[in-house]
Amino acid sequence: MDAIFDESDVHCKPNALVGNFGWFLQGLLATLAFLCLIIKRFCEPKYDRRPWKVWFFDTSKQGMGSLLMHSANLVLAGQIQGDPCTWYMIHFLMDSSLGLLLIFFGIRFSQHLARVKNWESFNFGEYGKPESVRIWFIQCGLYLSLLCCVKVVITLLISLDIWRVITKFIMSPFTDPRTELTIVMLIIPLFINALMFWVTDDILMHRSRHRVGLLRRIKIQYHKVQQSGRLDDSAISDDEELLNIDETSTILRSSGVQGF
Repeated sequence: MDAIFDESDVHCKPNALVGNFGWFLQGLLATLAFLCLIIKRFCEPKYDRRPWKVWFFDTSKQGMGSLLMHSANLVLAGQIQGDPCTWYMIHFLMDSSLGLLLIFFGIRFSQHLARVKNWESFNFGEYGKPESVRIWFIQCGLYLSLLCCVKVVITLLISLDIWRVITKFIMSPFTDPRTELTIVMLIIPLFINALMFWVTDDILMHRSRHRVGLLRRIKIQYHKVQQSGRLDDSAISDDEELLNIDETSTILRSSGVQGF
């Protein structure tokens, strides 16, 4: 048996996270998480689906950020005395909750600066026409810097003594080190990462003004019924016509103002 899994121990040892089995689970998790982002692109409406280059710019920032946070969690979990799987799980759950909230406000603040200071490069999801690698690099650096600040805040919170009490029972139901490692590195992160990647991608991508909400559709449909006196099938499903109406009204309301 692998030296990092001792049958006499009920929890994973310090090197378990970076052992052969741990790396296998991490690779599998990264593959499934990346697949989730590909599926998300195809779930976008055809009229507003991002080109592959823009999609890559958006998702690559998140991919590099996830690698940064994951690496930091591996290092921090191994430095703290006790079960590294438990500490990794605590860091991961904090990143997925408080961390995601801080990232959201950080990105919204950068977009506020982009609007007030006219710093177009800070407007996440917009890379110019044609798309500029320089703008992507600026946004990527800004995003990674934001993640570093978030990680510092979370690390300071986890250094409180209360977490040492929580570690005594958080993984206590699991008595096999391999089972514990699988749950910590694959099962729980898979579902949480799928949700977190989906939400973060929505935060990082450009919010197109051509998206038609449900209330907008109902309002347009109501005017159509008033004008024609009847509701035919083409009026229900013709997204392209709805977009043209929405775009016309948007142009009349504001001239050249970009939404976030």
